[in-house]
Amino acid sequence: MSGGRDQDASSGGGADQPRADRPAGDGRPDEHEAEPDANGEDRGYDGPEPTLDPEAVDPSESPSAAPRGPRARRQGLTEDGRLMHGKLAGLSMWGAIAVLSWPILTESFLNSLVGLTDTVLAAGLGEAETDAVGGASYIMWFIGLTIMALGVGATALISRSVGGGRIGVANAALGQTLLLGVACGFVVAVIVAASAGPLALLMNLSGEAGAAFRSYLYVISLGVPFASVLFCGIACSRGAGDTIGPLWAMVVRNIVNIIVSFALSGVDITRTQLVDGEPVQQVLLANPFGFNLGVLGIAIGTVAGDIVGAAVLMRMAVGGRWGIRLKARWLRPHWLTARRIVRVGWPNFLETLGMWVGNYLLVLMVGSLGAGMLGAHIVAIRIEAFSFLPGFAMGIAAATLAGQYLGAGSEKLARLAVLRCAAIGATVMFLFGLAFMLFPRAIVSLLSSQPAHLEEVPRLLVICGAVQIPFAIAIVFRQALRGVGDVRVVLALTWITTYLVRLPLAYALSGVDLKVTRMVDGEAVTTVLLENPFPFEASLWGLWLGMCIELVIRGVVFTARYLQGAWTKKQV
Repeated sequence: MSGGRDQDASSGGGADQPRADRPAGDGRPDEHEAEPDANGEDRGYDGPEPTLDPEAVDPSESPSAAPRGPRARRQGLTEDGRLMHGKLAGLSMWGAIAVLSWPILTESFLNSLVGLTDTVLAAGLGEAETDAVGGASYIMWFIGLTIMALGVGATALISRSVGGGRIGVANAALGQTLLLGVACGFVVAVIVAASAGPLALLMNLSGEAGAAFRSYLYVISLGVPFASVLFCGIACSRGAGDTIGPLWAMVVRNIVNIIVSFALSGVDITRTQLVDGEPVQQVLLANPFGFNLGVLGIAIGTVAGDIVGAAVLMRMAVGGRWGIRLKARWLRPHWLTARRIVRVGWPNFLETLGMWVGNYLLVLMVGSLGAGMLGAHIVAIRIEAFSFLPGFAMGIAAATLAGQYLGAGSEKLARLAVLRCAAIGATVMFLFGLAFMLFPRAIVSLLSSQPAHLEEVPRLLVICGAVQIPFAIAIVFRQALRGVGDVRVVLALTWITTYLVRLPLAYALSGVDLKVTRMVDGEAVTTVLLENPFPFEASLWGLWLGMCIELVIRGVVFTARYLQGAWTKKQV
């Protein structure tokens, strides 16, 4: 916040009087903007309108406007510690956790199901197609990190605003987040389409795998603006405390994705079992459609799902279902609100970009292990994703609750909410870890019929199953810290653990030589860039061992930051 000091809030005139510190109709969100009632109509506001700092979007952050003493601690809470505003109003902490977490968990499962559907269908096409879709999944992660950066800023601002009863600020944040999301979506789409060819060579994807990779990304890039609207909208609704609406949007998105991808790909759904050491394939569902577009059909299904899901979510936003509402006037640039979103989102973008680059370097290591290993790596990640979905759900719930409790004036309840969410996430992920260690081969056989996957992936599941508790703690604390605006510290911790721990350990234990493929006279030529100096045999499981050791260390450092407590003082 900048600019002059504002006047005492009690000196403002009536709502219909002009304000001396800003011109009439300048479009700034007012904390007392009318809130939609149960029927979707504005209730109106009849009380005095406080004077705002000309540079402040939220008057509660101005020193002279902020209440002091016991009133500040109870400004958004009942006497027994229940929130007074938004979708979570009147709920106990356990009730709020339950209301938030189960829809997020289900929604996250559905989101992962999109990637899983693509991987399973690609595995039905062949090893090269699986490698192609596996490599493309990392590019889709890059797409997601841009959207996620805006979403973190939106969740932080909206949760604080709703917790303090400032619905006008939340409405402004919703509109500006969607506007920023569309703009970023178009930029990222162009970057992805233009870089598809060079990325295929960099990932050692040539021939059939390279062609499939490029086709997949060309189609996916067309849907990036729609995916941006979808996930930015989800972040806004979570900040407002509504997780049911996004769940329905994801249900519709997945139905469209599965039907269209299955219909256009021409793939039969099969299951493979090892009988006397030999893979035996059984057709569970023969594809009745006459299309055989392969990877191209899978990508079209993904984009179709994003378009329909975005349309469903926009209808909710306009209708005010989340307790906040998308209004046309907030779809014009409003730099003060946009700046607040970007102020939180930009460090988060750098954080996730650093993590993405680190994991992309891991993909290059996997690609250097040989054909089929990238597909095995992605199949293992798709399975592992189901274990950390509970941790992710509890992390989002922790971020929303911590933001709303801090906005309502209670650091103690914010700390307690995060701790409870971490305990639940660790317990559920521990149970997933047990399943990975006890039944790895049976789990893999449900998702892939490729012999290389059946041989390699089970041992990867055993390794990651052993570190589920520290992994859960890292996920929940990291999400919570980001959700309350502690993004710069999260950025530093993520980069340190990624580049000083994760990459060195993975490289050392994998035993892999780093290679790059380039085109020479129309032929793919592979060159060794760096020979591995460590005395370990090249293996995918060694790389995963290094990755999982880093997860333990990551859990320790984020726990230390949570206990230190400075995150409760962050302003958004």
